[in-house]
Amino acid sequence: MPLPKFLDSQRMLSLLVLLGMCVVILTALGFQHLGGFIPCKLCLEQREPWYLGIPLIALASLSAFCRWPQGVTRGLLLIGGLLMLYSLALAVHHSGVEWQWWEGPADCANVAGGMTITNADDLLGQLDAVRPPSCDTAAGRFLGLSFAGWNAVASIVLAGLAMRAAFLKPQ
Repeated sequence: MPLPKFLDSQRMLSLLVLLGMCVVILTALGFQHLGGFIPCKLCLEQREPWYLGIPLIALASLSAFCRWPQGVTRGLLLIGGLLMLYSLALAVHHSGVEWQWWEGPADCANVAGGMTITNADDLLGQLDAVRPPSCDTAAGRFLGLSFAGWNAVASIVLAGLAMRAAFLKPQ
């Protein structure tokens, strides 16, 4: 089956990867800030490749559209693809921790965004009210996959697209 025409364009692929990366990280931030899901330590670690990759792929897209030297465009896309493979490894590790296939870090607890201290008298009460998430318990599952599982799916798809774009001949 032939691939859609836009998958043969380095420019369009780089924009598609950039859009996909933005959607993934904005979704994660939305679940945290709007949905109230407090991320665990492994969740926060999984975001790092995305935070590095988004500006890098934006630069790769700019390079492709401005027709900068192919070595620059390809190199940026390749590094972006490698970052997504690293994200895949982090997501698979976290998924394995959630499925109890292996142990997670002993210090896996985080209270990011869970507390606002307004006076010292309320400190102990607020500490008792906020329960940091554990890395070995999925906050929820959709179609059988946790957030980490969906991160793995998004990472492998975007890694493949970035690698394909890196090795395409420019038009």
